[in-house]
Amino acid sequence: MTLPGASGLRMIDVGGQQLRVSVRPGDPARTPLLLMNGIGAGLEAFAPLVEALDPDIAVIRFDVPGVGGSPLPAVPYRFPALARRVAGLLDVLGYAEVDVLGISWGGGLAQQFAFTRRERCRRLVLVATGSGSIMVPAGPRTLGRMITPRRYLDQAHLLRVAAELYGGSARTDGDLVRQVLAGHGRAGPPLGYLYQLVAGAGWTSLAFLPLLRQPTLVLAGDDDPLIPPLNGRLLAALIPHAHLHVYPGGHLELAAMPHLLVPAIQTFLHR
Repeated sequence: MTLPGASGLRMIDVGGQQLRVSVRPGDPARTPLLLMNGIGAGLEAFAPLVEALDPDIAVIRFDVPGVGGSPLPAVPYRFPALARRVAGLLDVLGYAEVDVLGISWGGGLAQQFAFTRRERCRRLVLVATGSGSIMVPAGPRTLGRMITPRRYLDQAHLLRVAAELYGGSARTDGDLVRQVLAGHGRAGPPLGYLYQLVAGAGWTSLAFLPLLRQPTLVLAGDDDPLIPPLNGRLLAALIPHAHLHVYPGGHLELAAMPHLLVPAIQTFLHR
């Protein structure tokens, strides 16, 4: 079902689960780019990145179950099950192979997809993410802020905690933070946020990172309180064909300042 007023935006049934999906067409000779978003954020949060990318690159975005415009699933899910659901989405859309970019929580899902659906993932881009429950953690206060989706629902609260959570441009530009998380984000019901927390609880990629064979670009901010940059170094050290790029900024720069990261991403994808 195509949604009115939104080009390329539609609801797709994947194994009984409705997913809200956006596909920007591109050059059919090039590998499409599949985007996986951070916790609590709808696919609109990727809008600044999509606008900055080469229009020849087809871009696939989706809301995970219970987030944005995708309805709640009947039961909670885990990353392996969601990776299978994403593969089913690609089947419906008719894509045999994609490049995958995941940020933060979506970076965990991207790692899982690259491992369990390796034949579907040509190249992997991991942004501001880590290896899951076994990683260099953020501070206790920062982690406590992540337990609820309040920052998506209360702009005053968002502006109070943004610098502490996200670092980088969030320390100096409240309007930019509001635009990225409130203007482009579309939060789902609180239970959907809880399901995302459940999906990643106890999950770690450490055991299979050395088994990944895709060329991988790891992007880590040098001022990211939520995902300390040492996590990017750990990923790059454990993934055999990985390249680490440390950028100046924090957790939100992919959407807040995409011009900082798009050149490195496109160079990597074009190789």
